[in-house]
Amino acid sequence: MEFMRDHFGPSKEEIWKQFADEIGGRFIGSTWQGDKVEAKHGEWIVTLDWYTVYGGGRFGGGSVTFTRMRAPYINPDGFRFLVYPSNIIAEAAKCFGLQDITVGYPEFDKAFIIKGNDEQKLKRLFANPRIRELIPTQMGVNFRVLDDETNLWSARGFPPNVDELFFKTADLIKNVDELKRLYELFSETLDELCCIGSAYKDAPDIKL
Repeated sequence: MEFMRDHFGPSKEEIWKQFADEIGGRFIGSTWQGDKVEAKHGEWIVTLDWYTVYGGGRFGGGSVTFTRMRAPYINPDGFRFLVYPSNIIAEAAKCFGLQDITVGYPEFDKAFIIKGNDEQKLKRLFANPRIRELIPTQMGVNFRVLDDETNLWSARGFPPNVDELFFKTADLIKNVDELKRLYELFSETLDELCCIGSAYKDAPDIKL
C-alpha cells in the first residue's frame, strides 16, 4: 500500500475523506454503490459521487469515469440553464427548450455556451462574479439545472417542483482544492438562485 501511495499519490478515498472533513461533510464508503460525500449547505444536501460508463459509442469500446455533484432543490418557477465549454457541441442537441444566450461578459460568453429558458434571470445569475470565476476552474464542465422530468439518477423520481443542480466531468477528481471550488460553486449558485426567486431555502423531500 505504501508503495502505491509513494508512486501514485493519495487514493481517491483518502482525498475525498479529506475533502469531506474540510467542508464539514460526511464520507460514505460503499462497495456496491460507490463512495460518496454528502454535505449540507443551508437546508440543501450536496452530494459528490462518481460513476463509470463502459464501452461503445463515443468511448470507443473503452470506459470513462465521471465525477458528479448534485443538489436537489425546490424550483418554484421552472428556471433552467446549462453551461458547457464552447468547444463541446455534443450537449446542444439535448437542450430542447433552451436558447443560446450571451450574459454580457465577453470572455465568459466566448469561453462557454450558455443556455437557458429565461434570459433576464440567466443574466442576473451570471452577474455574480464569483460564479463566473469558479466555472472555468472546472475541467470539461457540464453545469446545469436538470429537469425532474428528465432526471435519470433517481429511481423513484422527484416530487413536483423539485429539480437538481447538476455537474459532471469526464474525469475522477482527486484534488481537494478543486473539489472545494466545485462545492463553493454549488453553494454560491444555490444562494443566487434564491436571490433571483428561482429556489426556496426549504429542504426538498428527496434523498439521492
